[in-house]
Amino acid sequence: MTDTPEAAGALRRRGFLRGAALGVGTVGAVAGAGAAAAALTADASATASPGADTGAGAGGGPAPFHGVHQAGIAEPVQRSTVFLSYDVTAADRRELTELLRAVTERARFLTAGGTPAPLGITGPPSDSGTLGPRVPGDGLTVTVGVGASLFDDRFGLAGRRPARLKRMPAFPDDDLDPAWCHGDLSLQIGAAHPDAVLHALRDIARHTRGGMQVRWRIDGFTSPPRPSGTPRNHLGFKDGTANPDVTDPAVADRLLWTAGDGEPPWAAGGSYQVVRVIRMLVEFWDRVSVTEQERIFGRSKATGAPLDGDGEFDTPAYAQDPTGDVIPLDSHIRLANPRTARTADSRLLRRGYNYDRGMDSNGDLDMGLIFVCYQRDLVRQFETVQKRLAGEPLVDYVTPFGGGYFFALPGVRDRSDWLGRALLA
Repeated sequence: MTDTPEAAGALRRRGFLRGAALGVGTVGAVAGAGAAAAALTADASATASPGADTGAGAGGGPAPFHGVHQAGIAEPVQRSTVFLSYDVTAADRRELTELLRAVTERARFLTAGGTPAPLGITGPPSDSGTLGPRVPGDGLTVTVGVGASLFDDRFGLAGRRPARLKRMPAFPDDDLDPAWCHGDLSLQIGAAHPDAVLHALRDIARHTRGGMQVRWRIDGFTSPPRPSGTPRNHLGFKDGTANPDVTDPAVADRLLWTAGDGEPPWAAGGSYQVVRVIRMLVEFWDRVSVTEQERIFGRSKATGAPLDGDGEFDTPAYAQDPTGDVIPLDSHIRLANPRTARTADSRLLRRGYNYDRGMDSNGDLDMGLIFVCYQRDLVRQFETVQKRLAGEPLVDYVTPFGGGYFFALPGVRDRSDWLGRALLA
């Protein structure tokens, strides 16, 4: 056979389709989961509520897989995560269907756990074995989104694009690296332990080889609450204090889940996902006085309380401080969430994770935040908040360099359903 890129691509796709078919069969046999600072805000808003543990299935049990919505969105953040963006290499709509069915079947098995079925004495092991002979649930969640680029002319989906889905723009104060932005598909895997996350990543990669290619990837973690309440980011501040209470169905329907509003019918039950990868210039930040740090955020570093309050979850009284004498008018929390009737519908659900990539080429610490948020309307919520934060004092210490806009697909209703079925119907 002639060694051409087209031939190589065909071979990869055939290998992917064989792997996808094998993966479905295996599961069937064993099933038995502007401004940088919008990404940093504790108030534009998921982290645990006071005293709560993080992670679905926090004791290591399985997280529910079937439902109207995907897992990994409204649940508390997991201790460990990996976020990936992919370019789809499937050749046509049929192969895209096979890809999404393969991802669904693997996620269904991995979240439930169980013993992988053997492939026979002449076949390779059906599992990496990094979690032992039986795969535990470990609270694993797998969340899949689609980017605006998936709705080009490759798969005949242009007329089915979610109404507000677009390519993420560069905001003021961004320094975006094209290699770290956008993508056809997003995949987030979360679990109580990093070995469960990496096991799931390897498993899904094995069964989708040839159907999609990693565009960028970043690993993250959530720190335990210290000493209590909401976990902290690398700047030492609590991250995610003022999330909306999406356990209230009325709040979730208003702020989180898509329905109507000009959206295509297949998108009901999904949510717009924003990912922002933000480097924190921690070595500069650590030279700033605590008083100045607190004025930049508008909160106490020790307790997380607003500067006019005593406890982390106290509501700042902006009306009693109209000139910003206590909480500065350009403080992060005041810009992110002015707490007015007019801005109430711009709140969003944030799910922040710390990252650490070691050192950069200059020998500086390379660490920061993976900001992930979900909302019903990208423009009314995320972009409105982001524009309010343009030029805030915090931008001197953070640099957004990657991420993208995606649409988290509706959930998988039952064992006959699969991610993207209504989209591709």
